[in-house]
Amino acid sequence: MKPLLYLFCLATCTLTQAQSFCASDGERTPVALVERFISADCEACWSDPGTPKTTGRQLAIDWIVPSARGDDAPLSAAASRDALSRLQALGRSAPTQTLTITSPVGGAKAGAKALPLRVAHGLPFNDYIAASIEMKPAPVAAASSSPWTAWLVLVETIPAGQDGTPVARNLTRNALESVWDKHKQLSKSEQIRFFESRPMYIPPGAHPERLRVLGWVQDAHGHVLAAAQSRCKPGG
Repeated sequence: MKPLLYLFCLATCTLTQAQSFCASDGERTPVALVERFISADCEACWSDPGTPKTTGRQLAIDWIVPSARGDDAPLSAAASRDALSRLQALGRSAPTQTLTITSPVGGAKAGAKALPLRVAHGLPFNDYIAASIEMKPAPVAAASSSPWTAWLVLVETIPAGQDGTPVARNLTRNALESVWDKHKQLSKSEQIRFFESRPMYIPPGAHPERLRVLGWVQDAHGHVLAAAQSRCKPGG
């Protein structure tokens, strides 16, 4: 374990077990990933009553895209360069107002079963939060197929009617993109797994009590193979 991450675990893991358990364990697998991109120039887009809403088991994530106006853009405080990286991965240009992209979860074929994915996080500590994403067991075929990409996103969940938004949002606060092109064999008796854990920076202005993590894995063609979201539950 990396020294910095070890310190975070010492500071957060014990507290997490005592106070809450924040992971995707027991949560239903999302059937679709809905990504809503808003230009930092479009303040009215944030409060637009026509904003696409999610239904059922759809998983929404909101990205504020930086603009050429920089800090002068009305939504610049919540803008993230991670949004530009995500748009590039999707092969899309930055919107002048809004852009919504919906991706089914489960691969290229309709009705395909989603793969087992787990995300988890600890408690905020010194402007950071320890988070992880894991697929175990990972399909054996993944070891020899084209590289997969895992996204682990720290979001601030904002209920509808708060902070000027007419719909519930998962506002991106930080994101980690990781290429999974090799499998890790723990031992001959254990199963193949993909795993990534990092301390993620909490930017100024975020409300720590509203933070959680979302994650998904996609193949080389951009098909979302698995997705998950954390929930904080009472600890024992």
